[in-house]
Amino acid sequence: MIPVLVRSSDNPIVTGFDVPAMPPDLVDPTSVFNPGATKFGDLYLLVLRIQSRGRKTYFVVAESDNGRNFDVRDRIVEIEGLDQEAMGIHHVFDPRITKIDDTWYVMFAVDTDTVCRVGVATTRDFERFELVGIEAGPDVRNGVLFPERKEGRFLRLDRPNRIQLADGPTTGDEIVLSESDDLVAWRSLGPVLKGRPRLWDERIGAGPPPLRTRHGWLLVYHGVATHFSGANIYQAGAAILDLEDPRRVLARTRDNILEPRKLYELVGQVPNVVFPSGWIVDGEDDDGFAPEEARVHLYYGAADTSVCLANSTVGRLIEACEPVNSHGSIPSASSSPTSENV
Repeated sequence: MIPVLVRSSDNPIVTGFDVPAMPPDLVDPTSVFNPGATKFGDLYLLVLRIQSRGRKTYFVVAESDNGRNFDVRDRIVEIEGLDQEAMGIHHVFDPRITKIDDTWYVMFAVDTDTVCRVGVATTRDFERFELVGIEAGPDVRNGVLFPERKEGRFLRLDRPNRIQLADGPTTGDEIVLSESDDLVAWRSLGPVLKGRPRLWDERIGAGPPPLRTRHGWLLVYHGVATHFSGANIYQAGAAILDLEDPRRVLARTRDNILEPRKLYELVGQVPNVVFPSGWIVDGEDDDGFAPEEARVHLYYGAADTSVCLANSTVGRLIEACEPVNSHGSIPSASSSPTSENV
């Protein structure tokens, strides 16, 4: 059986050794991971999260003509207006990129004096980035913007951080749908996807922006298995959400479709991590849907140390999702799951 996701033989495709020196901020960086991804003309672009040896995070753009071999630019992304925020920003990280009309929206996490928040910047050329704003709401992370508006409003998936770990930061086990008129003030519309206790996805968060298909919104998300003593294992799965009401889950993968198995995923700054954060899908039909035969380039962070690539098709990802019942659970079945761990 063909795996749902096939790792690139070039992995890891971006490491700290590929980052040119940008003194004084970035010289011999510790890691590069969790990129946002998009197509810009004929170029494949990544907005990389790069961590310095001082453990400070920066964004840098990388570009490629084939989606595998990337050249990292020699300048740090400066988000205009970010230095004017008064909430005590320490880090920006984990960018997700969504294109709406002729504008690219970069949604990113913000580490402040008190909690984690979500910010948005826009660009039309990936040279100049302008801050739209940073929300002032509760602790939240993993914000991803839908590629279209609904009744003039922006929609996003996010993950409220409501669980305080005894020996770590706050986290969450539920993805929710939110809406906004201005990308700054957000209103929760209710839960979408919940973590599953004692399975591979106890803690969850949205990955790349949802993809519009004729079967529904295709979502890849990360799940964390926390019930192993001394280790959290980050994996990837998929779900299909209703096009009209994304709070309604139509299907979901029973098992993970990508888990840490390679040395570069098992060993690094944070071991046992595959973290999907960006994808580029080749083509859409005349009605704006991604066809099942379209090739998917999924970019993910490996062990919080490097950037990796896994390939699939839209159809293969859809086939990996099993229908759920009215309670959002996959019914028990005697047959083997359609997804295959890789």
